[in-house]
Amino acid sequence: MSVLTIDAGTTGVTALVVSENGVVLARGYQEFAQHYPESGWVEHVPEEIWQATLAACQAALDITDDAPTCIGITNQRETAVLWNRKRGSSPRRAIVWQDRRTAGICTELRDAGHEPRVTELTGLRLDPYFTATKLTWMKRNDQRAWSGVEAGEVVVGTVDSYLISRLTGGAKHVTDASNASRTLLYDIRAGQWSDELCDLFGVPRSALPEVVPSYGTVGESEPDEFLGLRLPIAGIAGDQQAAMFGQNCYIPGSSKCTYGTGSFVLVNTGDEAVAPEHGLLSTVLWQHPDGRIDYALEGAIFVTGAAVQWLRDGLGLIDSAPQSEALARSVDDSGGVVFVPALTGLGAPDWDPYARGSIFGITRGTGRAHLARATLDAIAFEVRDVVDAMATSSGTSLPELRVDGGASANDLLCQMQADQLGVSVARPRIQETTALGAAFLAGLGTGVWSSTDELMDTWKLDRRFEPGERDDAAYTRWRTAVERSKGWANL
Repeated sequence: MSVLTIDAGTTGVTALVVSENGVVLARGYQEFAQHYPESGWVEHVPEEIWQATLAACQAALDITDDAPTCIGITNQRETAVLWNRKRGSSPRRAIVWQDRRTAGICTELRDAGHEPRVTELTGLRLDPYFTATKLTWMKRNDQRAWSGVEAGEVVVGTVDSYLISRLTGGAKHVTDASNASRTLLYDIRAGQWSDELCDLFGVPRSALPEVVPSYGTVGESEPDEFLGLRLPIAGIAGDQQAAMFGQNCYIPGSSKCTYGTGSFVLVNTGDEAVAPEHGLLSTVLWQHPDGRIDYALEGAIFVTGAAVQWLRDGLGLIDSAPQSEALARSVDDSGGVVFVPALTGLGAPDWDPYARGSIFGITRGTGRAHLARATLDAIAFEVRDVVDAMATSSGTSLPELRVDGGASANDLLCQMQADQLGVSVARPRIQETTALGAAFLAGLGTGVWSSTDELMDTWKLDRRFEPGERDDAAYTRWRTAVERSKGWANL
């Protein structure tokens, strides 16, 4: 038996076929376009995400003769999508989680005194990152598209909901609790959409998807729509929650950091939705078929891997992301250069949508290697910011940090991370744990695996990085630089 998993990320879709032993049998990948209509705006064309999904899945299926028995889905979270459920077409582009256009709406709601209540219900904060203010913006600024929502012809949701709708030919409009908990519309303790929040943000509850458990069959793919396959859709989770599942972080206190476009540190808090403090978020990890919900504390960092991509695509300093390691190793340190990659504002723990990317300490002796080194420094410092906040919030330190995602292949970064945290960093053999987690959820929901205890045996260590000497002076310079980057867009 095997599982087909769809990982619909921010810049492309990965499809894996995963065996019952947790081995990746086949992989497909297809990028899709990023659209930047104005400064700080980021959009995706939903149809392009769907076509990338079809292409990635076909590519994976062409590699193996092993026929999958079910489908798991994981996705970029918080992105707001509108589509006609019957036709599958979208009246406008999706607004991506990175988009900053709703900063003014967040300020308006905060000034009106709504944030404490929003945080109490959702575990989140008023920030453009989350889905609801994107929908509020559409209602205020794109009446042509929003009129379909008000008429009941167009539905709203996140990328998982959109893909499931397309997979099932419009038969299912669902999301799981992990994705729902990222919208600012879901009461994480009550485990349901909140009428109070829907009213606050102006979103019709009738347009929202049904919230379902994170594993267990919720529908079937329609062969005419999806590569001739009729398979149960049995696992759904937002990308960071799926990575937790793929990293076997099933018990309270276990933690992971995923280095993707951004980086996200999560700590399992069990059945307790801990009140968020120190710039952290409280979020749903997953919902079990019996209705039980597990929670996590999360530190959301918006730009880490994207900073390396900027070195490649924006500055032309490297030809590929892996080259950043060799270039950074060519110097002993950053030469005093500090890079704050607030390219889409700052997330945890500072939360400033008006911060902008900044580089400090440049001299005549500064070269491209120093900037590459400063970029890796920044990633390690950003994660330390969040882990320190978690230690302050919980009163305990992490025993270790499991890492995954593209940048976790960078040995220098992993060692720098261990040094800065003062704890070991463990990297698994399979670093695509987001997609793997979605496969595990789907397989658990259909009997490929009988329990999480069985899944624990699939995790294999690639390398453990033990902490060395920590450069606290460099970290102090980093914090000074972060403070100077804040509010830049408002000057």
